[in-house]
Amino acid sequence: MFKVVSCLTYDHDYSFVLVAAIVCVASAVMTIRLFDRARRLSHEARLSWILLSAMACGAAIWTTHFVAMLGFQLPMDHAFDPVLTIASLLIAIGFSAGGFLLATSGARGVPGECGGIVIGLGIVAMHFTGMAGLEVAGRIQWDWTLVAASVVFALCFGTATTHIVARHSFRLSRPLAMALLVLAICTMHFTAMGAATLVPDPSVFVQPRTISSEFLAVLVLATMAIIAGVALYIIDARSQRELIDGFRHAALHDPLTGLPNRAFLSANLPGFLRQDNESGLQTAVLVIDLDRFKEVNDVHGHHTGDFLLQNLAQRFVQLLGKGEMITRVGGDEFIAVKRYVHARSEVDQFARRLVACVLEPLQRESITLSVGASVGICLSPDDYRDTEELIGAADLAMYRAKRSLGDKICYYEPSMDEGRRERSALTMELRRAIERDELELYYQPQLDVQSGLVSGYEALLRWHHRKRGVVSPTEFIPIAEETGLIVPIGEWVLRTACAEAAIWEKPYRVAVNIASAQLTQADLPKIVQETLRVTGLSASRLELEITEASIIEDRERTLHVIRQLKALGVTVAMDDYGTGYSSLSTLQVFPFDKVKIDRSFVDGLLHDEAATAIVKATIMLASTLKISVLAEGVERQEQIDFLQAEGCTEVQGFLFGHPMPIPAIAGLVGRKRENGGPLPAISA
Repeated sequence: MFKVVSCLTYDHDYSFVLVAAIVCVASAVMTIRLFDRARRLSHEARLSWILLSAMACGAAIWTTHFVAMLGFQLPMDHAFDPVLTIASLLIAIGFSAGGFLLATSGARGVPGECGGIVIGLGIVAMHFTGMAGLEVAGRIQWDWTLVAASVVFALCFGTATTHIVARHSFRLSRPLAMALLVLAICTMHFTAMGAATLVPDPSVFVQPRTISSEFLAVLVLATMAIIAGVALYIIDARSQRELIDGFRHAALHDPLTGLPNRAFLSANLPGFLRQDNESGLQTAVLVIDLDRFKEVNDVHGHHTGDFLLQNLAQRFVQLLGKGEMITRVGGDEFIAVKRYVHARSEVDQFARRLVACVLEPLQRESITLSVGASVGICLSPDDYRDTEELIGAADLAMYRAKRSLGDKICYYEPSMDEGRRERSALTMELRRAIERDELELYYQPQLDVQSGLVSGYEALLRWHHRKRGVVSPTEFIPIAEETGLIVPIGEWVLRTACAEAAIWEKPYRVAVNIASAQLTQADLPKIVQETLRVTGLSASRLELEITEASIIEDRERTLHVIRQLKALGVTVAMDDYGTGYSSLSTLQVFPFDKVKIDRSFVDGLLHDEAATAIVKATIMLASTLKISVLAEGVERQEQIDFLQAEGCTEVQGFLFGHPMPIPAIAGLVGRKRENGGPLPAISA
């Protein structure tokens, strides 16, 4: 060790030693940063960054050695062999590249530390190759103990460097790795230099083909400049390419799940269809919509919904085979593509795999998440050749599957298009029906069970189409809800019913249905209040019916709206009781004045034990909570007898009267006068 110290103290120019240290530290910083970046990239993108790391590391080893050699004070003529000098640089870069590749390979049985050993060997090989290229007027005697020590330093510090980078990520791990690389280079070099003793020999002649110290200095500077320039150019080009690739990936992939998105599908599906068609094969497009996903969001929150989507996406990716792809195109909707289809059975198997993947429950902490899937399938070129039409057809099949009570996988059929065209035509005509004043209210009586007298009327909407005649509410109400027309229609119904009831001599109550879309309006209580003010109807004579299904969508908001409506003095009834999701808790939380038992349960009275039990339990529960009960769909005398015996307060059904227009009930309600002019038009 004394020889090492004396070598540094007496045999080196300190200015060169300082420059060598600065170059070594700067290069080590660049090396570790580049290697750390390479380690974080995918296997395909990693190679170029490893080469950059190797160039920086090799330059650090080589430059440190030769800058220090320039400061080594030799008392005799000396020069450097050009072949071995250049070869030493290539050795340093080559060993560094091999070491970094091993450190990032992740191959079984090959720990990352092996890469550090290779780098350490590269430092040793570079040093002694460079020393072999040193030609002096004398000979070199080696202290093999110090030589062995220098090799140990290079191997130990090199191994520690890759160990820290590959296996640790604490706060100072990267600065520590840089320091270890500097130690690997410097301790090896100066220990090995201390191991060399130069003995002058005048008989040895320095060949003129060798490189002088001055030329070597220029060569070192030029090499560093070239390597730095190449590295910066490659890094800049790579960064720009990665930035562009990043933007392209973001534009074509879903940020939540990482799956391709609709833009990716639109860009690539036409090519898939064309290639498969030219090969005489089919392409299957599958639209997948999750069932009960909204309930997961409503009950457990959107973070849980996102967790479910991310895990489903991972499952989908794992089950995909050759020629199969899946994209996320909206909230809980996915579109899968299967190419190279020879037989329909292949598509069946693919669809079953997707559904099985969705049906498998997912655990999050103590919560078990379970959803279903409805799948619509369309084949090209059998059904469509155009991309959008193909997806649209699969979408139609998906909605058919969603409405199905059995198999949730449905293939497109041409008859579905007829239904779609019919529905589209009905939608446009419904808009015109509003403008043409084709909508009318019918009124069905509601009776008090004990007295047998009429207690009120429910306002029911009817559409008198100019060509189709009377269109059933079951046809146009769903369309109105899907298109948003239900909001202006609902306001028209409310104003019309209130204006009509206000001119009745008999103070019957009027019941009006409120759609779920109306409940989401922040100004619904104001609309009701203004309607009562304009029409002059007493608030106590207005009953608003709200379905349980609409409550589930936003319980807190709906509860707030119902309390505001109650404050106006109107009564609020739960419609279609028993067909929702949580009837008992709903009755407990929401301040309803009345419960309307759905006609499906009343129809099963006396011959369906389950329906009879539900009706009995509902009447008993409502009585306990001091809520009146109205049974819908009463058509037989034995039903009214049963309901009366059980304590039901009101009934409604064909047994007491069908829904009728105003002229038919005018005498029953005793209209004071005819309406004084038309009501305000509905804005669509």
